[in-house]
Amino acid sequence: MTYAKITGTGSYLPGVPVSNAELIARHQLESNDEWIVERTGIRARHIAPATVTSSDLAFEACKKALEAAGRSKDDVDLIIVATSTPDYIFPSTAALLQAKLGIANGAPAFDLQAVCSGFAYALTVADKFIRSGSSKCALVVGAEVFSRILDWKDRGTCVLFGDGAGAVVLEASEQPGILSSAIHADGSHHGILSVPGQVCGGQAIGDPFLRMDGQAVFKFAVRVLSEVAEEVLAAAGLTIDAVDYLIPHQANVRIMQATGKRLGLPAEKCIVTVDRHGNTSAASIPLALDESVRAGKIKAGDTLLLEGVGGGFTWGAALLKF
Repeated sequence: MTYAKITGTGSYLPGVPVSNAELIARHQLESNDEWIVERTGIRARHIAPATVTSSDLAFEACKKALEAAGRSKDDVDLIIVATSTPDYIFPSTAALLQAKLGIANGAPAFDLQAVCSGFAYALTVADKFIRSGSSKCALVVGAEVFSRILDWKDRGTCVLFGDGAGAVVLEASEQPGILSSAIHADGSHHGILSVPGQVCGGQAIGDPFLRMDGQAVFKFAVRVLSEVAEEVLAAAGLTIDAVDYLIPHQANVRIMQATGKRLGLPAEKCIVTVDRHGNTSAASIPLALDESVRAGKIKAGDTLLLEGVGGGFTWGAALLKF
């Protein structure tokens, strides 16, 4: 049987960390560091310069992932980029990334838009490509420049997000890698988290900024993250005790704590990077994964539970043997 296994990870954060105090001063926000940390756990985030795009961030993350996997660009036969902040309307960010990497073998490359659960979606899709025999070596990427869609006058949202990219090399293997996965959506909840605008006639029509009902998102996120975690555990015939580390979407430390508590998972088994990265949407899971791998925290053979939830509403999880 053919499995899909992560063989390399990489990530990239643009520039230097921007602290809460610096962000507040820069945009003259009516807020303070203590308020932000207490409610979100966020102390800093990275913000890309105006000339830096999602594909630029993805390019740096992919170079590191390929190096970690011991693979070259010529080995890659599939590229999936999860992003809500693409470089262009078209072509896809994945196609632009393919060109920057110098991959000229005709491999399929496409974007996947599921907002903050985008990486869980992309990993699930890539797993199916590999298990079917359609691909042998995939780059699965989450890359975002969410700073471009923030209303800097809205203190309830602008302090939450950051920019960055994370990538993994997913390869065909005879050894189990991704043990189970599940993805879901319910479009009836689109109103509680969205960017309700579009481009028409060369102008932004509607509202081009991120809007969110924080309390509604919290309640929805905790419920579905707990449910999808239990779903993938059951599909793999395992219990939460088998999980070495939970790597949740880094949205808000309170959401992560509440989800862990519902699952009965000890706090020390939950990977947390939101304090330093903010919410990087589709990039948050692979960023946290790569950081933990490079720090020596996550090791070969560990059982990992990855899960995310985002606007749409979308949610998903993957259980894997690293």
